[in-house]
Amino acid sequence: MNITFIGGGNMASAIISGLVRQEGHVIRVIEPNADKRSSLTEQYGVEALDALPDGFSSHDVVVLAVKPQSLKDVCQALAPRLGGALVISIAAGIRVAALSRWLSGSSRIVRVMPNTPAMVGKGMSGLYAAETVAEDDQAAAEAIMSAVGDAVWLAEEEGIDDITCVSGSGPAYVFYFIESMLEAALETGFDEAEARRLVLETFDGAVELVRQSSLPVATLRQNVMSKGGTTERAIARFEADGVKAAIKAGMADCRARSVTLGDELSGG
Repeated sequence: MNITFIGGGNMASAIISGLVRQEGHVIRVIEPNADKRSSLTEQYGVEALDALPDGFSSHDVVVLAVKPQSLKDVCQALAPRLGGALVISIAAGIRVAALSRWLSGSSRIVRVMPNTPAMVGKGMSGLYAAETVAEDDQAAAEAIMSAVGDAVWLAEEEGIDDITCVSGSGPAYVFYFIESMLEAALETGFDEAEARRLVLETFDGAVELVRQSSLPVATLRQNVMSKGGTTERAIARFEADGVKAAIKAGMADCRARSVTLGDELSGG
């Protein structure tokens, strides 16, 4: 595929790295920052430009990877040059209708909600496309995101808000729990290297056990606990302090904010 990224930030760089490993793609990046352009070219061997090219063709794929607040201006500059290219947007909040409006009515648009583990090839992305988007275009979008992890299709655009509060923002929840356990391990007396090893290997092993086991997660948790034991005491404190309820409430707040941002950013 011929793929042009508009914006060369962390997520764009992650996807580019995965595509470069796949090989067979012609990749270029539009990035105004000279240092980022140099870094992208040096790291991945891609062409990096400081401005939009004169035009694209219907065989091209354009990935919108700029900040949501900049996307309207970028789309309006892109519209007369688009040439029917497939557009993939990884910008949070901006809905397909707004993108189409800013792109002078283009309908070859796929929205994607990626997450930061894409940087290590373990991403989880949600994709949405209107029914009018051809199967070949959907396959192209899925192939691009599969270069950095797993990808699922969402039946409705509202699913982008749903997946934002689960996998989109989810890494931050996991990092928060890891951060808390690291602090507790240090307070227990382990040094930083020991604490990091203990906590990260515990997370890695627990996730792998969930992945390989046919048992419900709740059962796996209960299997660690014994009546009157140490683990039961810890979980009892979590329950008393409402940790599970707080996680669920936080995810609900995350989704609500995603909806609000979509309303705010997709206007105009």
